Amino acid sequence: GPDPHTAAAFGSDLACSVSEVKEWIGEVTRVFLCFTGKPHSIESSERIQLSGTYNVRKGKLQLPVNRWSRRQVILCGTCLMVSSVKASHTGKMHILPLIGGKVEEVKKHSHCLAFSSAGPQSQTYYISFDSFTEHLRWHRQAAKVVSQRISSVDLSCCSLEKLPSNLLYSQDLTHLNLKHNFLPADQTLLQLQRFSRLRSLNLSHNQLRSFPLHICSISTLTEVNLSCNLLTSIHPDLANMSHLQTLVLDGNLLSALPVELGRLQRLVYLGLSFNEFTQVPSVLEQLPAVERLCMAGNKVCVLTLQAFHLLTLKHIDLRLNQISAVLPDEPEFLRHVTQLDVRDNRLSELDASVFPRLEVLHCQRNRITRLRLRGCALKALYASSNELQELHMSPVASSLTYLDISRCTSPHHVCVSAAALCVHQCVFDVLRLLCSGSLRKILAGHNQLKRLPERVERPAVEVLDLQHNQLTELPCNLFLKSESLRCLNASANKLENLPPSSLSEESSSVLQELYLSNNHLTDRCVPQLTGHTHLRILHMAYNHLQTFPASKMAKLEELEELDLSGNRLKAVPTTIMNCRRMHTLAAHSNCIEVFPEVLQLTEMKCVDLSCNELREITLPDSLPHKLQELDLTGNLRLNLDHKTLEQLNNIRCFRIDPPPSSFSANEAAGGPAVWSHGYTEASGIKNKLCVAALSVNSFCGSREALYGVFDGDRNVEVPYLLQCTMNDILAEELQRTKSEEDYMTNTFLVMQRKLGTAGQKLGGSAALCHIRHDPTDPAGCFTLTAANVGKCQAVLCRDGKALPLSLLHNISIREEHNRVQQHKAIITEDNKVNGVTDSTRIMGYSFLYPAVLPCPYVTTLPLTPRDEFFILGSRGLFEVLDPSEAVEAVRKVPDALAAAKKLCTLAQSYGCTDSLSAVVVQLNVAEDCCCCCCAASAEPGSGSMHAPPQPPPSPSLYPASCSEISSEVSASEMSSEVGSTASSDEPQLLLQEAQLHLHLPQLQLNPRLPCCSLHLAPNSGSSFQRQLSSATFSSALSDNGLDSEDEEPIAGVFSNGSRVEVEADVHCLLPPPPPPCTPEKLPEEAGNLAGADTWSKTLGKRRGNGSVAPQEQSHNLIEVAAEAPSKKPGGYFTASAQPDPDDQFIIPPELEEEVKEIMKQHQQDKSERPADCYDTPL
Repeated sequence: GPDPHTAAAFGSDLACSVSEVKEWIGEVTRVFLCFTGKPHSIESSERIQLSGTYNVRKGKLQLPVNRWSRRQVILCGTCLMVSSVKASHTGKMHILPLIGGKVEEVKKHSHCLAFSSAGPQSQTYYISFDSFTEHLRWHRQAAKVVSQRISSVDLSCCSLEKLPSNLLYSQDLTHLNLKHNFLPADQTLLQLQRFSRLRSLNLSHNQLRSFPLHICSISTLTEVNLSCNLLTSIHPDLANMSHLQTLVLDGNLLSALPVELGRLQRLVYLGLSFNEFTQVPSVLEQLPAVERLCMAGNKVCVLTLQAFHLLTLKHIDLRLNQISAVLPDEPEFLRHVTQLDVRDNRLSELDASVFPRLEVLHCQRNRITRLRLRGCALKALYASSNELQELHMSPVASSLTYLDISRCTSPHHVCVSAAALCVHQCVFDVLRLLCSGSLRKILAGHNQLKRLPERVERPAVEVLDLQHNQLTELPCNLFLKSESLRCLNASANKLENLPPSSLSEESSSVLQELYLSNNHLTDRCVPQLTGHTHLRILHMAYNHLQTFPASKMAKLEELEELDLSGNRLKAVPTTIMNCRRMHTLAAHSNCIEVFPEVLQLTEMKCVDLSCNELREITLPDSLPHKLQELDLTGNLRLNLDHKTLEQLNNIRCFRIDPPPSSFSANEAAGGPAVWSHGYTEASGIKNKLCVAALSVNSFCGSREALYGVFDGDRNVEVPYLLQCTMNDILAEELQRTKSEEDYMTNTFLVMQRKLGTAGQKLGGSAALCHIRHDPTDPAGCFTLTAANVGKCQAVLCRDGKALPLSLLHNISIREEHNRVQQHKAIITEDNKVNGVTDSTRIMGYSFLYPAVLPCPYVTTLPLTPRDEFFILGSRGLFEVLDPSEAVEAVRKVPDALAAAKKLCTLAQSYGCTDSLSAVVVQLNVAEDCCCCCCAASAEPGSGSMHAPPQPPPSPSLYPASCSEISSEVSASEMSSEVGSTASSDEPQLLLQEAQLHLHLPQLQLNPRLPCCSLHLAPNSGSSFQRQLSSATFSSALSDNGLDSEDEEPIAGVFSNGSRVEVEADVHCLLPPPPPPCTPEKLPEEAGNLAGADTWSKTLGKRRGNGSVAPQEQSHNLIEVAAEAPSKKPGGYFTASAQPDPDDQFIIPPELEEEVKEIMKQHQQDKSERPADCYDTPL
């Protein structure tokens, strides 16, 4: 390879050309790889500008020692590479950096150029070209190279322990970034003095541990960053840097500053955040030019405003301290302050009126009950999450444009004063007193406002958020006078009607977004919407609407998104066809019987008509090319022919309930299940699905279940990896560790390692809930173990009250805050660790270790009959819904799928624009904890007391939630994915094969003995039942199954060309009797059956970008795909040549009694069959 000097020169040269040495390192690596191979790899480099074989001479022409030789010459980037033709094959080259050097013509020799490098050890190469054309071309190109000047170099995150020698060739550096390295404060930094023009130096996140004294002699520096270096003191010589304007010392161990710093008369910005200061340094009084002071995350308990007595400070940042009191000063001495940030402190009162020119105030997440302000210059007030009772503003703010007083719930009145007089009122009269001509945005949600002023006078507000209050009406002239109102959110109130939008046919309304979900609105309010002709988004979910007149819908021609879910509608107005821009229609959980003709709209992307009463659908000749999702699940009476199904199969995500092949004998006997679940997902505003869910109703082939929700915030990779891998890891850890907390904690830690490179700079939140039963304690109860990191949460409903199962790890927890500070991480103004994540414990983000950890919060509790259900939700869900509110919202919803859908619908109406995922798991825990209390219970389906024990089934036959066919859908194209799992998927009895041999001969048949809900009565007939209730048929890219020439398909097996999912239920590990050859139940009976305690909707999920996948027996996607059969021509819905005997029979009412007698006789025949004689559908 090249000698160190030439390699260093080449590296310096590359840095100059790309202006960032980080990229230059990559270039050097690539060139070094070329050195070990053949020269053609160099010739093919993108940086090659000129190359050829010419006569070359090194050194001075006068010296007779140097001779002309034929050499390979390459102009690559900003350096000249010279080697012999023979040596070039072995990679031996001399590299001459040209930045700052010279290229001159040699007059004594024709067509000759002299190339010289810069620096004290410069070298010169003479090259004689064969023609004047080549000479001219090389001269012009090289002249451009030598004239380049480097000004900025970024060597961050390069694991440097000393400065690279090639860096010193760039004498014209003005900005040098060396953060996130391992540089010590020794003679290594002495070489920085060579940069005589250096203006900006970043040495943050290194291992200095003491102040780097050598940089004090660089008088040209204007910006220095020494953050996160464990500095305990600052050297007084820092004052010699007379041109210094920005000094950042965040994340150290400083508690005082030397008085000599008072000589820094040009210092404008001083960063002292996350140190050990207990008060504002007194040296600030000698710094008249300082405009911005950042002291967030220190230990200031009492703020003395006299410390700012003589300062010209404009911006003061005191977040995340321990300030509980503010000692005031005279207002005339604080007239320069325009921005004050005291978020996340312990203030109970704040008098900000001492800042007469205050423009922006941040005081969120305190305990403020009284707030005083001067409104002369106030432009923005952020005061959410307080206990605000009195707000004094004198005079009224005439320049106020943003007001956030949300989540300031107080049981008492709130007083707002105009002028110096405090006007006591029983309502929060914000609109009357603060809706001045400048106010543009008001956030007053999550309070207890019961009424607003009856009338308003021409407010200029554009965004008004009044959600989560107790309003029964809005001001009668709100829409008439609010000529600028573009967005109104009044969801989660008690509104019964709406104010008129116009008094005539002509309307001046510019309203574009209207959110009215979760109110008491009736059909009377619909005519009031017609005046909002520019409305684009309308959410009226979960009200009391029974009709939506077609004449009213016809006037909303610009409507793009409509949500009417959770009402009592029987039809969607036909005039929705006038809304040519409509792309999203959500009308689930209604009573709609007729499928609307929305698929004729060319812009349609998402249609959700699940949980309705559809019977059939009519499709246009061609579907919209933008259509991505059609959800028809939960329509029990829907009947689709093969032609319609094949046409809908082209939709990327099409969901429908398949007709059940047989009813569950357990359900027929009235035996309830212990758990069932439903889930839903919805993409964010960028149509990117960054969430995933995990549902395994029968985990590890025993009486266990596993549910999870994963949220990648803005990335798809991490949630998908967690979904596909985490259940396998949990199954392994269950075998290794016995402690409830240890096995769950180890699961998260092992998963962190398996994320690999994806988890280094990406991350995601995760929440897992594991239901298990101790196999060593047959009389024990089911236990629920929950674990979470990040912002995914789980909450249990017990006795109708919310019982949180998760903990949000962020800096609001004192222990987490102290730990982050201990590791010297910086918390930015948006409360994110190093500006990356606002969670201190989360999966991934390995580069933030040890400030950010993957260690979860784990809690374990036994399940009791008082437990009704639990919810797992993603980050976006619980950011707008409190756990108690989420529990209350779905407690009376009988279906798990409908409950999950309601949560996501409400979250979107409450302002969530991120990806959403919700899993609702219904519980039905009996008094005996669903355990067999008596070992003498009869063996189902067997008439012999000494029947030989059967071997346990293979892992592939353990119960799985269900099967679903789905396509590989990119995250940017999927809008939402929804599913539900049936309660007929009962947990199994944990009996090992040895236990069967030991106890089965002793079993006594006694039909009168009580049995738990997990076991059938001896005469119940079948111990093996399979029930399909929901599947997704999607994507023309997959061949969904079998053609008519195949043998009878295996029960529960679906094929989509790349994966096979097997659904089976082997109850109590016993052989199944033959399935009854009986007609299907009537649709009415099926509907009644679905409304029982046991939910009949099962849905497993598989997708390519992070959706729910049923992980049968912890099989990951790769293992399942390996067993997929080869594709066959024809689709899954290809009609058979002969009628299928399993097709649904239509039973006339007059034959119902006869059919029931036949079924009863069939059950008796099976009970009399010998134990060793049985059939199986497999």
